Amino acid sequence: MKVLVTGATGFLGSHIVKTLLTENYDIVILKRSFSDTRRIWNYLDKIQSFDIDLVPIETAFEKCGQFDCVIHTATNYGRRGETAVEVFESNLSFSLRLLETAAFFNTATFFNTATFFNSATILYSYLNYYVLSKRQFEDWGRIFANQGKIQFVNIKLEHIYGPGDDFSKFTTWIMQSCLKNIEKIELTMGEQKRDFIYIDDVVDAYKLLLGKWRILGEGFHEFDLGSGKAVSIREFVEMVGRTTGASTKFIFGAKKYLENEIMHSEADISKLSDLGWKPKCDLITGLKKMIESVK
Repeated sequence: MKVLVTGATGFLGSHIVKTLLTENYDIVILKRSFSDTRRIWNYLDKIQSFDIDLVPIETAFEKCGQFDCVIHTATNYGRRGETAVEVFESNLSFSLRLLETAAFFNTATFFNTATFFNSATILYSYLNYYVLSKRQFEDWGRIFANQGKIQFVNIKLEHIYGPGDDFSKFTTWIMQSCLKNIEKIELTMGEQKRDFIYIDDVVDAYKLLLGKWRILGEGFHEFDLGSGKAVSIREFVEMVGRTTGASTKFIFGAKKYLENEIMHSEADISKLSDLGWKPKCDLITGLKKMIESVK
């Protein structure tokens, strides 16, 4: 099977690429000429790559022939102060060009990595632009799928974590802070609940859907992807503290909740379970794997 992957130099995309290569998928990636390829540097001789800042998206389709699937994991969270236009260009404009090109070249399926931030409520800070752009692209995917142009599989991903993730992520930041045994961390009350899912389980779900796309049928399909169990931020932080053996003091309640804070997010994994998938890595095991990786 020939698969085109975006975001292959990122945390999720790199894990997907590595796993699919071990199972003899024909992998092509889209990246930028200046992308940091440290996560996949030892796999670059096994894949074809196209720098989309130097050549049009269509080049990959013209030179590589028809793709069975596109796995779209590239995203811009706006964490680094990007403007609304920059977030729009990454999450909507580029994504729509990719979707339209894939449909034009008769790609069967487009797997879109979506977000659990699906509320119409105006969210806080940088997430406003991110969520709006992601939600609008999902609407375009639904339109293309309903018109019969391409099958669109929307994967609503919860809080993914694992070794090698960005330091800007909450899970990695807490883990690193505890491993460094810093004196204290000021936090909210931590009552908000999140669904944490280990990277290997996420990749297994993508792999399953790659093998099942033919039986899903035409149109738009959506799957929640998480562990199916929400835990409070406080419980997660204290679990990291115990697992690392840190003496770090967690000061809960030192910070206020953000405006329009989402207090509960939990994946409904029944649709994935019906296809034969279930998470294998519980939170404690996943945290221990992260610690071992750092060591």
